Amino acid sequence: MTVPEGLERVMPEIGHDLFNVLVIRTDFSDDESWSAVVGELRRPWGPGGEFPAMVQLVVAPAWSGATADEVLAAVVDEDLRVVFLADRETMQSPAWALLALSTDWEDESELDPVYYRELVESPEPRECRAVPAAVHGVQVDLALGNVNFAEIAGAASEEPDQVLRPI
Repeated sequence: MTVPEGLERVMPEIGHDLFNVLVIRTDFSDDESWSAVVGELRRPWGPGGEFPAMVQLVVAPAWSGATADEVLAAVVDEDLRVVFLADRETMQSPAWALLALSTDWEDESELDPVYYRELVESPEPRECRAVPAAVHGVQVDLALGNVNFAEIAGAASEEPDQVLRPI
């Protein structure tokens, strides 16, 4: 997807608080759904709702239509483990499921296919879907190293609709 003329895709500086969640809006077709997503993202989270929601929203027309690859190419913060996209599927989903993208992926195209056969044939997942209520837990678990992205994607894949929900 090309960047709309006169606009530049710039990734904002991310605060280094473990609880900060980065959400980039890439679909601008439904403001009502977007408002609902934002409302859900800003709700306190945790078992008893004891943690305040800390969300950094990127709402810039330059990101309209951006693909997962384009977003990941723009990520420069080495401490950032996951980025969430509010894409077309998010806006059309009754659960407003965001696309979670792991920033810890590597291009396997140049690996020796004999030596790295298992990795080349079965790469780690780099994306999954999560409802807004689950994104804070995903962010914190990845930042603390409690789980890796493959475990999160695996949990999402076990759900009937392939969408991660909070425990």
